[in-house]
Amino acid sequence: MHKAYFFDMDGVLFDSMPNHAAAWEQVMSAHGLRFTARDCYLQEGRTGQDVINEAILHTHHRPATEDEIHTIYREKSDAFHARGGALPMRGIHDVLHFLRNSSVDGLTPQIWIVTGSGQQTLFDTLEQHFPGVFTRAHMVTAFDVTHGKPDPEPYLRAWQGSRLPKADCCVIENAPLGIRAAKAAGLYAIGVNTGPLLPEDLAREGADLVLPDMPALLHHLRQSA
Repeated sequence: MHKAYFFDMDGVLFDSMPNHAAAWEQVMSAHGLRFTARDCYLQEGRTGQDVINEAILHTHHRPATEDEIHTIYREKSDAFHARGGALPMRGIHDVLHFLRNSSVDGLTPQIWIVTGSGQQTLFDTLEQHFPGVFTRAHMVTAFDVTHGKPDPEPYLRAWQGSRLPKADCCVIENAPLGIRAAKAAGLYAIGVNTGPLLPEDLAREGADLVLPDMPALLHHLRQSA
C-alpha cells in the first residue's frame, strides 16, 4: 500500500460525470460551440476556464474573453445543479473505509482530493456524503492552482503537501488528462474507468494500472495491504 492517496473528485468520488457532460453539451450548444458529451470525458480534469477556452479556440480560433468564461461557466453550473448534482460513486465508501482503517508503517494513509472543479455545489456535499473524511488542508482545487490538469501542478501541490517521497503516493483517476497530469508529476497512477471511455484511453496516458470500477480498486488495495 501507499502512504497517501490522491483522489480525483468527479467520476471518482462522485458519479457526477453524466450530469456534467449533459450540462456542458447543453450550454456549449446554446453558445454555438462544438462540444459533445464525449469531449467532456476526454477534457475532464481541466478547469472550467480551460474547457471553455479550448472550445472557443476550436470553434472561433481565438481565446475566450473573461466575460464568455464567466457567463458560460455560470450557465453550466446552473444546468448541472438543475440536473440534481451527483451522488457518491458506487463502491467508493468501501474504498475510503478500508483506507481509513488501514495502517502503513504505523500511520493511517493520507487521503486527498485533487480536482479541477471549482463548482461549489459539490464541495458543499463532501461532508454530507463523506463525513470526517476530507479536510480543506488535504484538498487541491481549481482555486489553488495556476495551471490545471493535464499540467502536473495540481498533483505536485498535493505531493508537496503530503511531505512524502513520490514513491509513497498514489493517484486515483478516471480521466485521461488526469492520468497524464499524475504521470507528469512523477506519481504512480491507477485509472478507474467509471465512464464510457475505453481502458486504452487511460492506458495510453501512462496509467500504471487500469481497473473497471471501485470494487476492483478495493480488491487491489486489499491484495496490496
